[in-house]
Amino acid sequence: METRNQTGIAKLFLMEVAEDPELQPLPFSLFLSMYLVTILGNLLIILTVISDSHLHTPMYFLLSNLSFTDICLSTTTIPQMLLNIQTQNQSITYMGCLTQVCLVLVFTGEESCLLAVMAYDRYVAICHPLRYMVIMNSRLCGLLISLSLFICLVDALIHTLMVLRLSFCTDVEIPLFFCEVVQVIKLACSDTLINNILIYSATSIFGGIPLSGIIFSYTQIVASVLRMPSASGKYKAFSTCGSHLSVVSLFYGTGFGVYISSAITDSSRITAVASVMYTVVPQMMNPFIYSLRNRDMKGALRKLIGRTPPLV
Repeated sequence: METRNQTGIAKLFLMEVAEDPELQPLPFSLFLSMYLVTILGNLLIILTVISDSHLHTPMYFLLSNLSFTDICLSTTTIPQMLLNIQTQNQSITYMGCLTQVCLVLVFTGEESCLLAVMAYDRYVAICHPLRYMVIMNSRLCGLLISLSLFICLVDALIHTLMVLRLSFCTDVEIPLFFCEVVQVIKLACSDTLINNILIYSATSIFGGIPLSGIIFSYTQIVASVLRMPSASGKYKAFSTCGSHLSVVSLFYGTGFGVYISSAITDSSRITAVASVMYTVVPQMMNPFIYSLRNRDMKGALRKLIGRTPPLV
């Protein structure tokens, strides 16, 4: 069949999660379970922070925003995957795909920015403890979150609008389980130089700058902790950073895994699985990391659960 350009396409097709129809119930149950755990776990974190006045601090305010971002990112990708598995139909509308592209960019960028702001919060708490509440006031926290969300939204809209100007071929199969901007651009028949420049620039900004900020913050934290005279003080300082470091390692580790898998292998299925690990697993694990490694969160969770009336 001859490939032809078309500027207006009605549908795109995503990769099948399981090629054998008899195996469809297994990935459906797996992704549904992961989605429910992600939603319930992050909602529990948000409710715990809201209900306990002792957690009304910048650190937990940022944590509740991270949980909200995790819920939004998971909701952007997993329900469409579940629908495709259940109906055994891998199609997604063109506008639905662009919406998914935009939202994935917004929430992955916002998560990266939030992790950097949380690293700065730990830096101020450990290196400037007497000025912590003055520096990390509610106005600054709200401004940092609003500014990062605005920048991520503008970036996502620019990418989406630039995709709209492309013309596509008849082969519109995306080798992932969800729509991702790089893979959508690869399907275009028209010139994508500007799109690729924007992608490299955005990756440098939303990946490089937050990660550099995190590395700088923890460099200062380590230097400050090593100057502490008591071992108990050092342990307390490092313990407050343990949960955040685990989340950062999981988020950037899975992201780096996507890049490595796409660079060293030609298997689109391996790359697709790596992409799912990046957009699903960190969001599911974050509530466990913060609730299991944080004494204040565990105490607040016990109080919240204790106040919950039993089901009749």
